[in-house]
Amino acid sequence: MSQLTLKGFPAEQADLNVAVAPFDYNPSAWSQRIPICILAIIAFVMATHMALFQWHLIDAPWDPVFGEQTRLVLESDVALRMHRWFGIPDAALGALAYLGDAIFGLAGSTRRWQYRPWLVILFGIDVIPLGVVSAILVICQGTIVGQWCFLCLLTALISLILVVMAYDEVFASLKLLYRVWKRTHDKRLVWSVLWGKPSEIADEIASEMVTAALKTAKRST
Repeated sequence: MSQLTLKGFPAEQADLNVAVAPFDYNPSAWSQRIPICILAIIAFVMATHMALFQWHLIDAPWDPVFGEQTRLVLESDVALRMHRWFGIPDAALGALAYLGDAIFGLAGSTRRWQYRPWLVILFGIDVIPLGVVSAILVICQGTIVGQWCFLCLLTALISLILVVMAYDEVFASLKLLYRVWKRTHDKRLVWSVLWGKPSEIADEIASEMVTAALKTAKRST
């Protein structure tokens, strides 16, 4: 068996669990991603429950705090307008997004920030806008609808937590791509690195990011 190295290629000889600057940990580690997936699944279940009510497949939404207000929120003019715009209830859109968070969170190795930047960025696109939209919808509840929805508030809170938990991995991948561009100004190379194609320059830059994290960790100990 080959000795593990800090270099990124060949992948079978690389250490998949290395930290990457500017962090002192690996943002693609399972310890980082599994909690995201668990929260996303919880939010998926809650959003699906609300979507079933909006599709009239269940009689009433569950809400131990605000009671009937949840029904009014899910049947509000805002919710009905979004249903007309997108063709499905807003809660169903949220459920699909949360399911995507979980699927993208489970995909790829623990060094996917380097090997699969496209996957990490797609994951970020699914997570971050969802958090922003959820916050906006919660604001609409209080200012436009004038009612509150317990499950809506919980899913919005989870969305914002997911943004905080996911940004570091997205940042690492974007930093890798930026440094490749800054060093080479080669659009084709950046495009290739985005899709995970082996590149000597990208491997060198990734190794520098890993080494920088190691040096930071040593200084802090």
